[in-house]
Amino acid sequence: MSGTKGEKEMLKAVLFDLDGVITDTAKFHFLAWRDLGAELGVTVDEAFNEELKGVSRIDSLERILAFGGLADKYSTAEKEALCTKKNDHYLELIQEMTPADILPGILPLLEELREAGLKAIVTSASKNAPGILELLQVKDYFDGIVDPASVAAGKPAPDIFLAGAELAGAKPAECIGVEDAASGVEAIKAAHIPAIAIGDAEVLAQADRVLADTSDLSLAVLRDTWEKATANG
Repeated sequence: MSGTKGEKEMLKAVLFDLDGVITDTAKFHFLAWRDLGAELGVTVDEAFNEELKGVSRIDSLERILAFGGLADKYSTAEKEALCTKKNDHYLELIQEMTPADILPGILPLLEELREAGLKAIVTSASKNAPGILELLQVKDYFDGIVDPASVAAGKPAPDIFLAGAELAGAKPAECIGVEDAASGVEAIKAAHIPAIAIGDAEVLAQADRVLADTSDLSLAVLRDTWEKATANG
């Protein structure tokens, strides 16, 4: 880390997306959106569902309605009711989650961060993040959860990651973000924060490092990626 100075001399916080990084609730979101789409007469298949990854609830609904040619059919209040209906169904589906649903490598990483004194913050578009972390029994590992309703714009805007850095008491340059969606990586980079992505290297090419899955995550990998990114930037 020699050669860096000022605001870049120490990694202080890790900003975590939830879905696809800490656990995989994508299947539950898909089932809930698929069922709501069927009620609306719109077919939400797995391919279309990929476009909803990392996108807020209302924006996901807007995409489904536009896809089905229904963009102007519902009022704001009706759209909110549809979002609530989808979420209620989703919450029913995820009640079966347990610590066994934590993705590989995440618990050891959280323990490493705790031992090293680094902050861990959840920066997810999901309003259900607190409840999911409770079901997974990992909430105590996190120093904060950004409320997505508190930020002006969702991903790919940088707002939620800037809020995460602030919640951690760190500058953006003292953080690293972990994401699995292209919109999330774009948001991290827009916040001028180094990014590690989990998944397809081609889709997530904007990240500073792409890992095949969460089992490759470690504090050493985070620090190495952060040091190289900040040295270059």
